[in-house]
Amino acid sequence: MNKKVFVATLLLATAGTISAQNKEGGITYQMIQQMEKKQNSNATNKALFNAIASNSIDNLAKNHANAGTVDTYFSNETPKQSIHNQKSSGRCWMFSGLNVLRSNFALAQDQKMTVEYSQAYLFFYDQLEKANLMLQGTIDYAKKPIDDKMVRFFFQNPISDGGTFCGVADLAEKYGLVPMSVMPETYSSENTSRMARIISSKLREFGLELRDMVAKGKNKKAIQSRKAEMLGEVYHILSLTLGEPVKEFTYTFTDKNGKAIAPAKKYTPKSFYEFTVGGKINDTFIMVMNDPRRPYYKTYEVEYDRHTYDGHNWKYLNLPMKDIKEMAIASIKAGRKMYSSYDVGKQLDRKRGYLDINNYDYGTLFGTSFGMNKAQRIETFDSGSTHAMTLTAVDLDENGNPKKWKVENSWGSDNGFGGCFIMTDKWFDEYMFRLVVNKKFVSEKLLKDYEQKPTMVTPDDPLFSEDN
Repeated sequence: MNKKVFVATLLLATAGTISAQNKEGGITYQMIQQMEKKQNSNATNKALFNAIASNSIDNLAKNHANAGTVDTYFSNETPKQSIHNQKSSGRCWMFSGLNVLRSNFALAQDQKMTVEYSQAYLFFYDQLEKANLMLQGTIDYAKKPIDDKMVRFFFQNPISDGGTFCGVADLAEKYGLVPMSVMPETYSSENTSRMARIISSKLREFGLELRDMVAKGKNKKAIQSRKAEMLGEVYHILSLTLGEPVKEFTYTFTDKNGKAIAPAKKYTPKSFYEFTVGGKINDTFIMVMNDPRRPYYKTYEVEYDRHTYDGHNWKYLNLPMKDIKEMAIASIKAGRKMYSSYDVGKQLDRKRGYLDINNYDYGTLFGTSFGMNKAQRIETFDSGSTHAMTLTAVDLDENGNPKKWKVENSWGSDNGFGGCFIMTDKWFDEYMFRLVVNKKFVSEKLLKDYEQKPTMVTPDDPLFSEDN
């Protein structure tokens, strides 16, 4: 068989196969032919293929006109502090939250005394509490079918290392805090995936057992007793992977240079919390978000999505970016850092630590355009909050309008700009989602709006993924 006959036979066979498989709405052979005809076989397309096939898309899409030196001056900046590293874990929410607490302590001490909190300590109780939340939620919904939306939520997400600031507030108030030096990181606290899979598997097994106990009419006391035994097994796994939580310790406070400035003293986690934080964290702040899909000046709460069963659901006041910026600027001017969250993977120049909507031009590279607005990106799961960082600085123009912002990240001091990211105000508008701000920087009107009865939102909403 010559080459032309072979090719013709192959095309007919292929067409027959596609035709046989064709159903209305499927890809037809004719559609494939039309797509092929639209592919330009010119030298430009061939050169693009050769380049893209052998290189990183980001390297090729990088906007050279926007690749100059990043302006690092900020007109208003909070005091600098050390940069931490969450390593291969999703604990950015904890790092950012503890950054705020240690910054507040240093501010109260006129920067003469500093503290660095142990993430491993709080993470232990976060995982134990999330295990209890899953098991108790399984009990609460045990009479629902296994494919019920909420039952599926608990079994699909039995435990995670992601979260939000409300988790820091609830956990720290309940269990206290300890210095990083008395309970350092372990391999599993910095690399959480294997530990999480092991515990998740066990929790799913336990969840089925608890559902069976409810189905068989076991009394509440027996069910709660069995749940306590299950949590004991989780506690054991956590003790072996993260270390058993510190109960009492001796600690000496130092200045920013590490020099001791007070005698060594014994503390418990709760007394250390009282000394360094002072009082309650809950009720001192509000959480705001920018979700252009929904009405502004309304509150929203995520049902059952919290860190502790007896703690607080996520609750947000939805605001335009203008209002969010005003509160953020007021807080920064007062020297107070803030928990904030972003879709950090969009238009990130990691090497320069720079976030700008003009960093990469994917449209020109591929001969297309990307035209969705912020609301459309959220609605279609194309964008949403993925990572928490600590908002620390703003650069204002002569009229007091923000030009750029700076955040402390938790990817190590050698990442980005000295461990920080700088973002343009336009990028901030498009990819900033959540802010936690002290109530003293919030107007009376907005505080009143925050107290209205919230609309309950299910955890599968596109915007309510955990920060990690």
